Amino acid sequence: MKLSDIIILSLAVAFLIIGIHQTMTLGFGQAYWALMLTMVLFFVIVLRKKKR
Repeated sequence: MKLSDIIILSLAVAFLIIGIHQTMTLGFGQAYWALMLTMVLFFVIVLRKKKR
């Protein structure tokens, strides 16, 4: 795993934690942006691994 992959994975995990926290406190509508950003980052990781 390259450094850029580790950074992307770390960002995805951080946004997942933010999304879960906001879902529990504010509701799903307010946490949607963080959860979707998590999905996008995980898809980026998968695409980068398939490219190799």
